[in-house]
Amino acid sequence: MKRQKIIVVILLSLFFSLVTPDTSYAKEEGKYIKWIDFKITSNALKDASEIDISTKNTELHLDWISILSYLGQKYGGDFSKYSKKDLNELCEKAKNKPIEELCANKKLYEYYKKAYGAVLGGMLGEYYTENENGERSGKAEYGIKAFSPIARGYSYNHYDDFGASRSYGYKRHHLGHDIMGSIGTPVIAVESGYVEALGWNQYGGWRIGIRSFDGQRYYYYAHLRKDNPYNDLYEGKYVSAGEVIGFLGMTGYSSKENVNNINVPHLHYGLQIIFDKSQKDGANQIWIDMYEITKFLSSHTSLCQKSENTKIYTVKKKIIDSDFPD
Repeated sequence: MKRQKIIVVILLSLFFSLVTPDTSYAKEEGKYIKWIDFKITSNALKDASEIDISTKNTELHLDWISILSYLGQKYGGDFSKYSKKDLNELCEKAKNKPIEELCANKKLYEYYKKAYGAVLGGMLGEYYTENENGERSGKAEYGIKAFSPIARGYSYNHYDDFGASRSYGYKRHHLGHDIMGSIGTPVIAVESGYVEALGWNQYGGWRIGIRSFDGQRYYYYAHLRKDNPYNDLYEGKYVSAGEVIGFLGMTGYSSKENVNNINVPHLHYGLQIIFDKSQKDGANQIWIDMYEITKFLSSHTSLCQKSENTKIYTVKKKIIDSDFPD
């Protein structure tokens, strides 16, 4: 009997070691962010990014994540309270004291710095450019290196639909952002990364999943065009921000492949943030409301062209992210 109990204990130990998520790489011994209520407005994003870029090569570089985190702790995360006056006052105070020392709530500031850094970490920084002939710039540039998901010159409309109810398959909340447009509109990679998922999904139809190079962001593009959803894409391929990855459509809501069961042509795209491996497919997934980010990126679009020979779309000016693997 004693031997049987020992065996049972060993088996249970093995079982729990298998089902317990691996959180060993989390920054604070298993403590990691489990939810982000992202409410930064496009105006705040624009103003903070402009300060970051304009102060880059000065003695006092103010990075936008720190700026937004300060404002986040000031507003309790609610950027409907945003005032450019508060931003200007912060910049003045930061001349004499580091931003983190100006915070009334340093703990909240640190939370927002991790949260906002995870969401926006791949959107501003150093990058190189490559022209249509494959010639690469010799000097790194600094600025916005993310793009609108809709190619330049193509019209669309959208509204904030994050969290709206959905009923196909089961009742759930909409964890992405829908952009209404015409079938065949080129869809652009918002951030550089690699293709992690490609193919048919019952809910999303023809879809693409692109993982950022740091592994923390997962961009999901769904309901792509019937018959010809992708632009020279395959799983594992490295993709640069601004590249054409597919085409807007209305596929999905079907277990059968290549079916148009969506009523209105649109791109569903979402952003999932991962601090711990258990959040990737588990119950604690973090999805971000992309409405204000989409508005922010509407002024940063990618100009593309179609080759008459290959029928593949290329971009006039290709971004080579500094984080791009060699």
